[in-house]
Amino acid sequence: MAKVPRNFRLLEELEKGEKGIGDGTTSYGLADTDDMSMTRWNGTIIGPLNTVHENRIYSLHIFCGEGYPDHPPTVQFNSRINLPCVDPKTGVVQKHLLSCLARWERKYTIETILAELRREMANPHNRKLPQPQEGTFF
Repeated sequence: MAKVPRNFRLLEELEKGEKGIGDGTTSYGLADTDDMSMTRWNGTIIGPLNTVHENRIYSLHIFCGEGYPDHPPTVQFNSRINLPCVDPKTGVVQKHLLSCLARWERKYTIETILAELRREMANPHNRKLPQPQEGTFF
């Protein structure tokens, strides 16, 4: 099977992100529409119901380097959050602690990562973790 070039793949993701395909609990798009390399992205996750994250909106930065999609992007929360896979000082998602990043496959997307982070919020071990004050940032 032919390998889709990086920019074509990111264009597909951009189109899907802009159309809002999915259940509406996550969204993503380019941080700068003039970024021809499609490197810097913003993401949003709406906290899952029946958790301490309910009614919270989390913003993230996603950096898709030259190796993407063969290598996972770097993901960093802008909004403060307490999750085991997130560095409490920087907000960077620790690749080895989030399964889709630790076991990265070329077929995974930005949407895959945001959905997995949302599942982590709803995980029984994480759903009641004390959280920083809403509206605080890294």
